[in-house]
Amino acid sequence: MPWYLYIALRHLFPQGKRFPIFTLMSLTGVVLGVSTLIVVISVFNGFGYEIRSRIADTYGDLRIVTGGLLNNPYGLSDEIRSLESVETAGPYAHGMVMLLYKNKPLAPLIEGIDTQSDQELQKYSDFLIAGDIDDLDDDSLLISSGFASQLSLFPGDEVELYTPLMMLKLLESDGTDVLLPRTVRVAGIFETGWQRVDENTVISTLRLMQDLYNLGESAHGVRIELNDGYEAEAISRELTESLGNPYYGRTWMDAHGDTLSIIQLEKRMMFFLLFIIVIVASFSIMSSLLTFVIRKTREIGLFAAMGATPRQLAACFCAQGLIIGVAGTLAGIGFGYLLLYYRNSITATISNMLSVADSMNKIYGFAYLPARVEMADLVVISALSIVIATLAGLIPAYKASKMNPVEALRSE
Repeated sequence: MPWYLYIALRHLFPQGKRFPIFTLMSLTGVVLGVSTLIVVISVFNGFGYEIRSRIADTYGDLRIVTGGLLNNPYGLSDEIRSLESVETAGPYAHGMVMLLYKNKPLAPLIEGIDTQSDQELQKYSDFLIAGDIDDLDDDSLLISSGFASQLSLFPGDEVELYTPLMMLKLLESDGTDVLLPRTVRVAGIFETGWQRVDENTVISTLRLMQDLYNLGESAHGVRIELNDGYEAEAISRELTESLGNPYYGRTWMDAHGDTLSIIQLEKRMMFFLLFIIVIVASFSIMSSLLTFVIRKTREIGLFAAMGATPRQLAACFCAQGLIIGVAGTLAGIGFGYLLLYYRNSITATISNMLSVADSMNKIYGFAYLPARVEMADLVVISALSIVIATLAGLIPAYKASKMNPVEALRSE
């Protein structure tokens, strides 16, 4: 081991003495900065991952649309389903309706699904919190949990549906036609865990949606889920090229990219703001090392008199910054993982103390605090923290390297 590295270790961790307060303060700053960054960035990654999963469950990996109607949706679905990359594909139709229950109207989004697909039925069966998926037919609906709570709906209740097409016919007849709604029953209540869907969505069979919107045998598009290992963007481009005009692919990112881009922006801003903690910790390291330089002036002069070069003297203090950076980063990673492991217990305790236990679910649509550690973020945080801590030793190192040995030895 080089002598200057040994001296650096002895300065930071002297033998036979209690742990130096300056070293403890410097390490604590790095530990807190690194652990805070890991926790916050991992939570943002967790939110992004959970929202992407909810979107993929409800929207699908991608959809094939034309901007109009698909006249042969089942034939196109069979063609797409034969591809190796595709797990399932089925036609759908979507729009908006007005739902009336006990003279209380609401206007939810409606999507008609392919009930011939076992995978589609199984997916919504997994989401059901009340009712039975086998009760879903052309005269019934699945109601999202948030929407059901607004109207106090339960499985078996009957509601009336009005579509924009009905309104248009009434206007065209100058009010002479009678507007008759479609009476349907609630087959079940579902909850996906994604607030945007759970607050304002109903699910029907494709046949019912075709009747409501007078689509005949047509549909609005084909919903596709991919097998593991395939990227939605790449498959979307391939299908757009192979199917040709007027078909084109639309991924879940194209449809909901605004939500995810906001999360990414928040993640970058939080990284920038919280990295200030590490920068502040570097000033603590610098102050500690400058104190070492002043306290060890005669020792530095002695090393210089024994033949130590200015570069070796500088390396001694740069090495101290490096050691603090590495040790603090490793401890920060461990402390960050510990906080992530107990994050739900900690947030539940704080929420109960502040009586805001339901706020997270209302705002974000999650009853827990999601987290996902990504190796790329971990590497960036660790590398930057070590580099900043090492750079903090440059000014003390420069001061030590410029000392005159004679003047240093004469110092009291």
